[in-house]
Amino acid sequence: MTTVDAHRDTPEPEDTDRAGGPGGDRAPSGYAAARLRLLHSGESAGPVRRAALSDLTDDWLRNLFDAAADEPRGISLVAVGGYGRGELSPRSDLDLLLLHSGGDSRRTAALADRLWYPVWDLGLALDHAVRTPAETRRTAADDLKVQLGLLDARHLAGDPALTAALRTTVLTDWRNQAAARLPALQELCADRAARLGELAYLLEPDLKEARGGLRDATALSAVAASWLADAPRAGLADARRTLLDVRDALHLTTGRATDRLALQEQDQVAAALGLLDADTLLRQVYEAARVIAYAGDVTWREVGRVLRSRAARPRLRAVLGGGRAARAAAVRSPLAEGVVEQDGEAGLARGARPERDPVLPLRAAAAAAQAGLPLSPYAVRHLAATAAPLPAPWPAEAREQFVTLLGAGRATVEVWEALEAEGLITRLLPDWERVRCRPQRNAVHTWTVDRHLVETTVRAAALTRRVSRPDLLLVAALLHDIGKGWPGDHSVAGAVIARDMAVRMGFDPADTNVLVTLVRHHLLLVDTATRRDLEDPATVNAVADAVGTVPTLELLHALTEADALATGPAAWSSWRGHLVDDLARRVTARLTGDPAPAGPWSAEPAAPTAEQERLAIEAHRTGGPALTLSTQHPPTAPADPGTEPLGVELLIAVPDRPGVLPAVAGVLATHRLTVRTAELGELALPAVLGTDPAPVLLLRWRVSAQYGALPQGARLRADLVRALDGTLDIAARLAERDAAHPRRRGAAPPAPRVSVAPAASRHATVIEVRAQDAPGLLHRIGRALEDAGVRVRSAHISTLGANAVDAFYVTDTAGAPLTAERATGVAGTLEAALRG
Repeated sequence: MTTVDAHRDTPEPEDTDRAGGPGGDRAPSGYAAARLRLLHSGESAGPVRRAALSDLTDDWLRNLFDAAADEPRGISLVAVGGYGRGELSPRSDLDLLLLHSGGDSRRTAALADRLWYPVWDLGLALDHAVRTPAETRRTAADDLKVQLGLLDARHLAGDPALTAALRTTVLTDWRNQAAARLPALQELCADRAARLGELAYLLEPDLKEARGGLRDATALSAVAASWLADAPRAGLADARRTLLDVRDALHLTTGRATDRLALQEQDQVAAALGLLDADTLLRQVYEAARVIAYAGDVTWREVGRVLRSRAARPRLRAVLGGGRAARAAAVRSPLAEGVVEQDGEAGLARGARPERDPVLPLRAAAAAAQAGLPLSPYAVRHLAATAAPLPAPWPAEAREQFVTLLGAGRATVEVWEALEAEGLITRLLPDWERVRCRPQRNAVHTWTVDRHLVETTVRAAALTRRVSRPDLLLVAALLHDIGKGWPGDHSVAGAVIARDMAVRMGFDPADTNVLVTLVRHHLLLVDTATRRDLEDPATVNAVADAVGTVPTLELLHALTEADALATGPAAWSSWRGHLVDDLARRVTARLTGDPAPAGPWSAEPAAPTAEQERLAIEAHRTGGPALTLSTQHPPTAPADPGTEPLGVELLIAVPDRPGVLPAVAGVLATHRLTVRTAELGELALPAVLGTDPAPVLLLRWRVSAQYGALPQGARLRADLVRALDGTLDIAARLAERDAAHPRRRGAAPPAPRVSVAPAASRHATVIEVRAQDAPGLLHRIGRALEDAGVRVRSAHISTLGANAVDAFYVTDTAGAPLTAERATGVAGTLEAALRG
C-alpha cells in the first residue's frame, strides 16, 4: 500500500511493556499482553486465532482512535488489504488508511501520530496512508496494488458513512474499469510466477508470492469482485486456509515476518501444525497450491473469453445482426465422438452420455490435448460426476486414447491437471495417489514425483520417432518412478506396480513384460555408462542380459534420455548423452550377434479365410473392388454379448493395379474413418479361375468412425470405384473439407521419420514410416510411393495412440528389391513429402 504523510517508516524491536504514543500514553487495553497470550496459548489456531487477533487489534485501534479524535465526523480509520480481510498472521503488516474529508491538516496529522506511534512502539509492521476520498481514488487509478488493497476495505473507527462511500466508489470504479484492470492484474500474476516459480513444486516455496500462493488467491477474489468472471469454488477456501495456517506456524516458529518456507524450518513448522513430518507438510502445501493455480487458470481463461466476446460483439452485430451474432459465437466444432470445441475449449457434445460411455473421459482428454485446447472445467466436472467406470482390463479404445493423451507433448500437462483437479486420474490409476504431490528432496529434481512423471512423458513424446513402439515408451515414461510412493528401492517396487497397471490397461503379456523391464531398469543405462568400464565385455553383457532384446533396448535408451531431461538441467549433458549412446551401440552389437527375434512385420501371412477367398473371386470376376464391413469379437467367446469388440473390420479385395493403396486410404479419410491397423498383400486365387489369374490385392483394415455412425458399405464401394477410375478427386475433396473445417492443431509433434530397414526381407525393400497420425496420412504416403515409381508388395499399418508406425514392402516395377541407393532416395523423398 502506498504510504502518504508517513512520519516513521521503520518499526522498532517489539517492546511488550510499552505501547504509548509520542507523549508516552499507555495503551488503554493491554493489547501487547493480550496479543502475546493469544499467540502462544495454544488454545486456538488457524481461522479462529486469525479472527481473534483481528478482533483484538480492531478493539485496540478503535480505542486509540476514540481517545485521540475529538470529533469523529469527516474522518475514519479503515483496514485494507490482508488486515481488511481479517487475515492477520502473527507477523502480518497492519494495512491502515486514515480517511478524511479535508479541512484542518494539522488536526489530521496529529491524529495520525497518535495512531501510528503506538503501533511502531510495539514493533509491529505498519503500512499506512492518510488521504481524502478523492486522493484515494486517484492513487488507486494510478496504482493497481493500492486498488486491490482497497477492495477489502473494512471500517474500524470514526465516520462509517465516509468509509461506506469509499467502498461504494472503489467497487464501482473496479467494475467499470474491469476490462482494462483485469489484464493488468493477470500480467502482475504472470510476472510473479516467472520470478518466484510455482509453489506446487518448490522445495523452499514462497507461500505468498509464488504461483498458486496467497497473492493469487487474493487476485481471484478481485476477479470475482469485478462481476466479470468467478473462480471455481470447490476446495478454494480450504486451500487458502491451509496456506494461511502454514504461514501462521512459520511466523511463530521463526519469530520473523517471512513467507518463505525454508528447508531448515519445515520440520518445526510441521510439528507446530501437528503433522507427521516435513514431507507431509509440503504435500499439503502443494495440494493447496495446485487448487489455487488451477482455479487461476480457469478464471483467467474465462476472463479472456468474456473480454474477447465483448470486443467482438459490436463487430459481429454490425456485420451479421444480433441474432446471427449470438449464433456465430456459439459455434461447436466436432473433435471426436462426443467431444466438441467451443469458445476455445474442448467440451462435451450435446448428445454425449458419459454414464453409457466409460471411454469418454479419455477420449475428451486425448482430443483436447491433440488439438492444443484446455478441457472445459464444466465438462471435466460433469465427467467426474457421471462417467461410468472403466472395466478392468480397459477396452482397446481406452488404451489407445490414453496413449494419444500421453503423446500430445506439452499440451498434455494442462489437460492432465484438469483431470487431476477433479479426481479422474486417481480413478483411472489408483496407484497414482501415492506419488501425487510427493516432494523430491534432491536439488537435481525440479518437480514433484507426479509432475516429473508427466514431464518425462512430455519429453518422451518428442522421441517417439526413434522407437518402433511409441505406446510402450509413453506408458513407461509415465510409470517409471511410480514406485517412489513405496518403501525400498523404487525401481523394484515400481516394477511390481507397473505390472499391475499394465494388466489393468489391457496390455498383453509380452507388452506387459517389456513395460516391467523398462520400469525396473530405467536407471540402468545412465548408471552403467557413467560408473562402469564400457570396454569391459562383462559390462555390456550385464546390460544385454537385463534388457534382452534390441527393441527393448531402443525403448530404454529413449526413456533414459526423457527421464534425465525431465529431471532438471543438472541431470543431463552432452557428455552423459555420449556415454549412454556409446553403451547402447555396444549392447545392440552384442544382442544382434544372437538370432534376432521376429520383427513386427516378419510373420508369414496366415492362410486366407473363406470370406477372403470369396471377396477375391468376386473382385477377379467383376474387375472391381469387393468389400465387407463386420464387427470383430475375440475368438474365445464370440457369442458373449459382454465381450469387448476388437473393432470394425473392413475387408477389401481389388485387382492389382497402380494406385490401390492411396485410393483406398483416401476414400477412408473422406468418410472420416480412423485407421487403427491395416495389412495389404497379394492373395493367391484358386486354380479353377484360370492357369495364371491376375493377382488380387487383399486389404484388411481395423477402423473406427471419428464421430457419428459408420458409412454404408455400398457408399464406400461406390467412392472406391470412382477413386480407382480417376473420377473422384480425393486430394481436392480432403482439401475442401479441411478449408471448411480446419483441424485444430496443438503443439507441434516430432517430425516424421522415414528409414530403410536393413536386411529386413530378401524379396522386397522395407521402408518404415513413423509419423503423427492425421486424416489422409496413408493417402499421402501411398501417393508419394506411387510417384516414386515403386510397387507396394505388402504393407503393415499400425496406429499407436497418435503415432503411426507403418512398414511398406516395396519393389521396383520388375518385382525386385530396390538398390540401396534408390531405397535411400525413395525414403528421403517420402520424408520430404510428409514434412511439406
